[in-house]
Amino acid sequence: MMLRISALALATALAATTLAPAALQAKNNEEPARVTTPAKPAPTDIKPPVAAKRPHSYTHHGITIEDPYDWLYDKSYPVVDDEEVLAHVKAENAYFEAHMAAQAPFTEALFTEMRARIKEDDSTVPQKDGDYIYWSEFEEGAQYRKHWRKPAAGGPDELLIDENKLAEGLEYFRLGAASISQNGRYLAYSTDTNGSERYTARIKDLATGEHLPDELTNLRGDLVWVANDTALVYGPSTEEWRTLEAKLHVIGTPVESDVTLYKEEDQSFGVGTGLTAQEDWLIIATGDNETSEVRLVPAANPTATPILVKARQKGVEYSVDVRDGELWVWTNDDHINFRLAKAKLETPGDWQTVIGGADDFYLTGFDLFKDFFVIEGRENGLDQIELRYYDDPGRTTPIRFPEASYTAGLSNNPEYDMTKLRLSYQSMVTPSTVFDYDVKTGGLETLKTQEIPSGYDASLYVTERVSIPARDGTMVPVSIVMRKDRAEILKQAGIEGPGPLHLYAYGAYGYAIPPGFSTSRLSLVDRGFAYAIAHIRGGDDLGRRWYLQGKLFERTNTFNDFVDAGRGLIAKGYTAEGMVTASGGSAGGELMGAIINQDPGQYGAIVAHVPFVDVLGTMLNEKLPLTPGEWQEWGNPITDKAAFAYILSYSPYDQVVAKDYPPMLVTAGLNDPRVTYWEPAKWVAKLREVKTDDNLLLMKTNMGAGHGGQSGRWNSLKETAEEFAFILWQMGMAPKPEAK
Repeated sequence: MMLRISALALATALAATTLAPAALQAKNNEEPARVTTPAKPAPTDIKPPVAAKRPHSYTHHGITIEDPYDWLYDKSYPVVDDEEVLAHVKAENAYFEAHMAAQAPFTEALFTEMRARIKEDDSTVPQKDGDYIYWSEFEEGAQYRKHWRKPAAGGPDELLIDENKLAEGLEYFRLGAASISQNGRYLAYSTDTNGSERYTARIKDLATGEHLPDELTNLRGDLVWVANDTALVYGPSTEEWRTLEAKLHVIGTPVESDVTLYKEEDQSFGVGTGLTAQEDWLIIATGDNETSEVRLVPAANPTATPILVKARQKGVEYSVDVRDGELWVWTNDDHINFRLAKAKLETPGDWQTVIGGADDFYLTGFDLFKDFFVIEGRENGLDQIELRYYDDPGRTTPIRFPEASYTAGLSNNPEYDMTKLRLSYQSMVTPSTVFDYDVKTGGLETLKTQEIPSGYDASLYVTERVSIPARDGTMVPVSIVMRKDRAEILKQAGIEGPGPLHLYAYGAYGYAIPPGFSTSRLSLVDRGFAYAIAHIRGGDDLGRRWYLQGKLFERTNTFNDFVDAGRGLIAKGYTAEGMVTASGGSAGGELMGAIINQDPGQYGAIVAHVPFVDVLGTMLNEKLPLTPGEWQEWGNPITDKAAFAYILSYSPYDQVVAKDYPPMLVTAGLNDPRVTYWEPAKWVAKLREVKTDDNLLLMKTNMGAGHGGQSGRWNSLKETAEEFAFILWQMGMAPKPEAK
């Protein structure tokens, strides 16, 4: 029995010419609408920090790159203690605070507005797992959750973890993995207290409420109970923040005596662990962004000789589960959109197809239960959930949902013998909803719909899905939500013609951005914005090929799709030139850097969160935590001259030139192990040096946090309020500061 608070991946463990924009023509001959926009904020006399330029260059493949801001990379990283570096980062923060001070009342008003849409004393729908029922809750005003259980047969509530207590006195706190032993007595959990994602694990005896002396430090990934609850399997982190081992810790023994169950020699791979559906096999998976390899070992005897399912083959991904001694395999070995296969444990590499791959159905995963199995996938970009049956896999029971556009999936289904499946559902106008699906009757029972205390009327909003032609003819889907009375709202705000539109995307690693619901988004939409999600290549929204067309030597499709989607929305009258605002984080922050290099005039404001903008510099530095594992996504410029040239052609930091750029807000985390703080710092320094406009450029670095920004639901929401305040301010839609 495992209390799954963590959702970390298992199958593949964690892991010089400028491009000129193509001219885009409107699809009709109508005269462009006249637009009256609010006045932009005037520049102020506050002077921005100016980073020193220090000679530094490097040469690869006969090409020399000058990088005078390399000194912002503290070479003692992950320790950042260079006084000059810290002084510059703090100066940027002071500049951010000085400019945002006048917007503080507006930011606070937005925060109050957003907070009013959140039910403060909220809890998850309880779910049975073995002898107990589990749930978590927020208390009114609390930043963090409490996690509870009670006996299924009846009895008092039992507090498992109080995150608020664990977070007391800390600037940052995040709960990582948490799992209950199969006998229900012990809780293993891990915490991160500075945003570096190097977790520390403790074990709580739930019978006494006391913690055992065992402590596992500097780890990543899940905590898996094995050997009849006498041991834990975990993944230690290397100094370079890579998980290359699966280790076994026997409770009550010194950590120094922990046994290595598997060690990965390829630095580009990462190792993860988990249990099969019947919890009788330990899965040890290793992989990078395109290749997998899996081993199985009996959970009761984890030091036994592992069974290798199939040796790694470049480009072949697979994950496995086991039911009644039979191996089930999800793989892309013979079809790009994956197939489902079976094999005997005696011949684990002999895969026999159960469900073949299909061009029109993207199989994204499967789950095994006692009397049936479930497959999940997407068809035309829309989530699909189907029940299948062991005696007749061709017989299909699809689960139907009421809207034409939505996102849905399996939720918390911890038991092997399930008669009702817990599902999650939402759309751009429908708040998050929890269903139970009755396997026998096919009925959907609504257990909970997200409550919005300040009120929400879905009938005031409309959602649309349009297709926009990219420059190569590919049709890019875009999901849009806006108020039905948008024109009247804009008129009252003094805006004539098409109003502002916020465009969001990610576009990397095959991560689809679903058309889901957001309460904070309403603070833009209710002020007359249209809010759009561009389902660009690089994600797998339309299938695995959609992802492959946005990586390696096709990476620029991602940037072109986003630019062209915005241009297409302008042509269709949703917005106008200079009234598109955009945001993205991490690889989506790289996207922001690329689009403003390509087509800056389209955008009225840009927010780039922890942006991966020094793509070339990072991919050349194999000492950095993620670099070896990222070469399959971006290319290896160290060994491949063509990859070097291609990355250089779009790397946002390298392609900054002297021209006008839109107003921008950039964020970073000093402890971020994924996108290191100096990438946005160098990028902002270079932009300040060469850009030819007077538009505002702000950078905020969280000094005690990492990739995800500040922790705690209210701290995180406050950062969203800052982002929206900046956007509305730069679009001339913020209240004028009161005169002192």
